[in-house]
Amino acid sequence: MRIGLFGGAFDPPHRAHRALAEAAIGQLSLDRLHILPTGQAWHKSRTLTDGVHRLAMCQLAFVDLPAVRVDDRELRRPSATYTIDTLEEFRREYPDARFFLIVGEDQLQAFRSWRRWQEVLSMATLVVAGRPGSQGDSPLSDGPSSNDEVPFLRLLMPLSPLSSTGIRAGLADPERRRTGLAALVPEAVAGYISNHSLYQQPS
Repeated sequence: MRIGLFGGAFDPPHRAHRALAEAAIGQLSLDRLHILPTGQAWHKSRTLTDGVHRLAMCQLAFVDLPAVRVDDRELRRPSATYTIDTLEEFRREYPDARFFLIVGEDQLQAFRSWRRWQEVLSMATLVVAGRPGSQGDSPLSDGPSSNDEVPFLRLLMPLSPLSSTGIRAGLADPERRRTGLAALVPEAVAGYISNHSLYQQPS
């Protein structure tokens, strides 16, 4: 069984997240892709939007992709969230599976600061999607690459300028909030954001 793990704050989940999930399922021939909204992220300095909202938005953003499972295990943890703990849980649940850990280019640059990062690499294949302005601006390839001691595969997909940080900043502007939301996030997520009055203050 081939299982992908795609974690992040998803604050909010946007169209580039959705495109990345679709690319990962297809290019990695995944049987299942777990979307994992983070709980208490050790590397985040800001306070995240309540996990109830981020989980609900992920369910709306990815609901129609048949291989996807929106997974709340990291949100349920009472302490800081670490990828190694999540991988160990999955290894116990699926001892014969092959795991693919899907991250963005920004996370690759900081990967060696992760807790027990060498063990993470021994348990899962690292898969990277690039971002504009990152070292991933060069053409993506499907062969193994490396960043110093960190081997990884690249997803073949167009680079996107979308980021949750930029979306939150834009949504704090009433005019941009009225006109631009549907172009940034899936339609159902846009409705959820509006209905729950999320992101009205800069963060």
